Amino acid sequence: MATRRHDVDALRAIAFALLILYHASGIWQRGSDFHMVSHHQYDWIEWLRIVVNRWRMPLIFMLSGIALALSGAMASPGKSIRMRSWRLLLPLIFGMWCVVSVQVYCEAVTKGEISPGFMRFWLIYAQAGSTAAPKGDGSAYGITWNHLWYLAYLWCYTMVLLVIGLLPKPGWFRMLRRIPPGVWFSLGVMWTSVCLIVLQPRFPETHALVGDWYAHLNYLAFFVFGFLSAGSSGFRTWIDQSRWWLLVLALIGITIELGLRAIGRGIIPLGDIPSGLLVLPWAELERCARALYSWSAVLAILAWGQRWLDRPFRWLPWANDSVYPWYVLHQTWLVLIAYWIIPLRLGAGLEVLLVVGGTVLGCWVLSDGCIRRSNRIRPLFGLKPLAAATRSTARHRRLANHRA
Repeated sequence: MATRRHDVDALRAIAFALLILYHASGIWQRGSDFHMVSHHQYDWIEWLRIVVNRWRMPLIFMLSGIALALSGAMASPGKSIRMRSWRLLLPLIFGMWCVVSVQVYCEAVTKGEISPGFMRFWLIYAQAGSTAAPKGDGSAYGITWNHLWYLAYLWCYTMVLLVIGLLPKPGWFRMLRRIPPGVWFSLGVMWTSVCLIVLQPRFPETHALVGDWYAHLNYLAFFVFGFLSAGSSGFRTWIDQSRWWLLVLALIGITIELGLRAIGRGIIPLGDIPSGLLVLPWAELERCARALYSWSAVLAILAWGQRWLDRPFRWLPWANDSVYPWYVLHQTWLVLIAYWIIPLRLGAGLEVLLVVGGTVLGCWVLSDGCIRRSNRIRPLFGLKPLAAATRSTARHRRLANHRA
């Protein structure tokens, strides 16, 4: 029977909310390759983004694996394949043509690749593969999924597990669930370390789906780990008992990575380091520390989340119904508002307030004022019919009132 875990729902909403701030920070990071870049540039933002970057997408993929397992999808894999294809691919296709196109247009105009005129641009953009497409992000194909790459990757990983679910359950599948959580954690760190050392230099992350081997093998590991651990009470007990150690390991990992990066950039003089230490494989050590940080941070977040967030908060039904539309819309709002605001050359504080605040306001107005209210529009943003959402909200409120 399908199970609902409030901590997973809450962490999912918080992770996607953080995604807005993470993407927005690229506007003001010095040397950023974000679609819009402000005149106000700051070096310190890069270090903060590294701290968040190492676990934000692994966490989202692990939560997605947990949610797939808890949804009971494996009880009827054939039905789940159809349903999840509809809920992932329709928003992806709609988003590519009608949402992402706006940010591609803004970027192309800003870079001087095309003259203003959205409809003229869109007619070319919609012809995937047109040689007349602008040379901005995604233009090699005439169309791009941009930040919606997560939907394409999630669909692929979900299909892999659901197709396996159609097959007779092999003995090794049951054995995987019996592996102690501490062993899984150690294997995960080693797996990501190998991916970083061997695959990332040869196949850097592109989000192009085809040939993105480092990203696939890394994110798929977190997704499968989340799926296998979802129904395990032993796993929840282990991360709860290990939550402080996981936090300490995360701090050790990120300290080593940032320290080695600082040395590599000359922030810490090499003359202060004994000459004998300079021959050590620092690049490989940095990647191993990054892998340790990624896994320990994700598991620490899950551990503290189940401690603090596994309760029926009254805001959760709204968040569950809003997170998908906000994810689809947020980056386009960021780019569009930055496209309007940056040329005004306002002060840094006011610029941040207008861009981030405008993005939040825009997502809220479109989501609550239009998308969530219409049964015709809801499927375009991956949402269930309004009646099903209303019943879910009613059940949640009864539970919240019962526990109050």
